[in-house]
Amino acid sequence: MIRRIAAAALSLTSLLALTACGADSSADASSKQVTLTIGDQAKTLQTIVAASDALKGAKYKVKWAEFEGAAPLYQAVQAGAADTGYSADLPALQALSGGVQIKNVAALKNDGTHVGIVVRKDSGIDSVKDLKGQKVVVSSAKGSVSEYLLANVLKQNGLSYKDVKVQYLLPTDAQAAFASGKIKTWAIFGVYQAVALEQGGKLLVDGGDGRVSGLGFINASDKALADSSKKAALADFLKRLGTALKWTSTHKDAYAKAIVERNGADASVAKTLASAAYGKVLPITSDVDTTVQGVADLMNSIGVLDPNVDVAKSSDTSLLK
Repeated sequence: MIRRIAAAALSLTSLLALTACGADSSADASSKQVTLTIGDQAKTLQTIVAASDALKGAKYKVKWAEFEGAAPLYQAVQAGAADTGYSADLPALQALSGGVQIKNVAALKNDGTHVGIVVRKDSGIDSVKDLKGQKVVVSSAKGSVSEYLLANVLKQNGLSYKDVKVQYLLPTDAQAAFASGKIKTWAIFGVYQAVALEQGGKLLVDGGDGRVSGLGFINASDKALADSSKKAALADFLKRLGTALKWTSTHKDAYAKAIVERNGADASVAKTLASAAYGKVLPITSDVDTTVQGVADLMNSIGVLDPNVDVAKSSDTSLLK
């Protein structure tokens, strides 16, 4: 039996309902077209693709499956409610370790600064070493990229992972608790990190300078990859997504405006997100595999990733050369 990959409180019924709410994007509404259900988090990919008009002329339909974090997204992929997943490296590893039937098909790259540990300004925590004995809330679940940042910076500062008390909360729940002062240290990513800083949080450390790999993955279910029509459509989508990400790097103001309009973020948060976004879609190379294997090995050593994952064997490199 496939073991559950996260403690996210979403039933299969609600997953399917969320997926059904996704908007379709296509060049033609023909019922004979292939439909790809693309998994997304916080409308990130959907916003990039729409703002850049990347799907213009596509010969297939795209339905968006929208979730607030990687854990419920991969539950949806496992349930057959989405054809693809999208996440930083560690959530993808966690899904693979948990038995989700996926293959990584493309890598994404940024500078890592979209992941951070944020503390309340009145917390008395001024350095990583001050975290010893503290409770740290990690979003969104066990095995998130923010958890890797926490584990790695503790190691770099001579501390053990057992020196902190970890609690897992989905981002929206943690955001409310952080804003109200119920928690004072939060390991988080993306829009939620930007909002926490806007609400008076202080950045203790981010994932830049190699503290996280900066790598993410687009992955696809084994079922979708076994469908030749879907596989061909996905290969085309990856190329279009690469073009879209190049557009965001040269049109940051337009991209930030799209984030405001589609995600409801205020202008300053949108600007932060636009500057920290993934900038490239890359083929999965031996260098990518080696880097991410290091992430897997560290998390396995602290008991977060069990069983460990052979990264190279978890990839399908045939879609993107």
